[in-house]
Parts: sequence; C-alpha cells; structure tokens
Amino acid sequence: MTSILTWLARRRVPLGFLCAVVAFATAKPTTQSIVAGAIVAVPGELLRLWASGHLHKGREITRSGPYRFVRHPLYLGSAILGLAFIVASHSVVAGVVAAIYLAVTLAAAIRSEEAGLDRKFAGEYAAYREGLAAPVDRPFRIERVIANREYRAAVGVVIAFGLLVLRARF
Repeated sequence: MTSILTWLARRRVPLGFLCAVVAFATAKPTTQSIVAGAIVAVPGELLRLWASGHLHKGREITRSGPYRFVRHPLYLGSAILGLAFIVASHSVVAGVVAAIYLAVTLAAAIRSEEAGLDRKFAGEYAAYREGLAAPVDRPFRIERVIANREYRAAVGVVIAFGLLVLRARF
C-alpha cells in the first residue's frame, strides 16, 4: 500500500494533467460559474502564496504563517483551488473527476510526505503533528515564494480559468 501511495504522490502532477484533459473536455462553464469559481479560487491561491512564503522545504519543520494553524496549507489551498474548478466547470463529470483526483492524490501526498518528515525529523515532526511544537515567528518572504516556485501554481490557475472562459465562449 505504501508503494502505491508513493507512486501516486510522485506522479500527481502528470496525473493532474491527464485528469484536466477529461475535466476540461466535459466542462460546461457559464459566465456565472466561472465568476463563482474565481471567487473560490482567490483564497485558495492566497493561502498557497502565504504558505510558500514561509516554507523552508526539506530543511526544517515549518511552523510559521499558516503552518501555525494547519499542517498542510499548500494542500488545503490546492483542495480549495480544486473546489473552485469544480464550481467553475459547471459539470458533474468534470467535478467527479476533479474530486476523485484531489482526494486520491492529496491523501497520498500527505501520507507520503508525513512519513518522510517522520523519518527525517524524528521527534520534531511528531511534536508538530500533535500540536506540541511551539510556533516560530518568521516573516513572510517573497524570496521563498519564488524559491518554492509558487508562481507556477498561480500561472496554472490563470491558465485554467482562461481555458474555461474559452470553453464557455465556444
């Protein structure tokens, strides 16, 4: 089971593109659904930006910014973005494809990532997971957003909504 989770976690981006093709092909967006989806997308991407501005990936257990409140704010932001796509697509089939993709791949990524953090940071990650680690007061840094390549997710959101607008028009 662990090998399947690891496989899914490592291939979630290419699987996402495959699911996106199916979801876009079955989408039936309207102006209203796109606007509603965009309203949902904004806080999802803002959460991802906030989290990536605090994340020191692989070097520590990040405990500042949204990591003070949620263990996986990037994945929560991704789930919100997925919900935004479901709303904007205005299609049951696209929604089911997106929901299954998100549920399976995000769960696999979380389990795989947590296992790796447990191995790498032993007691420190366990303390954080159990809410026993003290938060760290560190400012948001745009340099970390860039280093963590969060701009790619933001560009992806813009492209996805642009494609939905095109789909609605044609």
